[in-house]
Amino acid sequence: MADPLTIFQVAGRAMSAQLVRMNTTASNLANAGSVTGSADTAYRTIKPIFRTQYDKASGLATVNVESIVTAGETPSKHYDPSHPLADKDGNVWESAVDETRELVDMMETSRTYQNNVEVMQTAKSLILDTLKMGR
Repeated sequence: MADPLTIFQVAGRAMSAQLVRMNTTASNLANAGSVTGSADTAYRTIKPIFRTQYDKASGLATVNVESIVTAGETPSKHYDPSHPLADKDGNVWESAVDETRELVDMMETSRTYQNNVEVMQTAKSLILDTLKMGR
């Protein structure tokens, strides 16, 4: 039987999941407005898929990143025959990254990560205070 999860493991896994979320958001923002010569090679927004994992031994639940998928709108086609990446018809495809949504996701991710840091700090402080009581 596996050892039960501790509060530190739960918060650590949540922090790891938020780090993946932050990295995908940063990738989306970095590719906002990117242009290419075909719809197939145009950048598409990526998002992590989370899965809850319940630990029967401790009664705690945590989260894992199950996969990373493409999401959002399809790239948009623009007529720009002077662009160096334009196809034979003069079209280019621009990634459809919603920068506002991505910035909101980044702020939410940052706050969630910080909340998990606070959980770890509080748990550590309580353990240390408990140990001090035993002196």
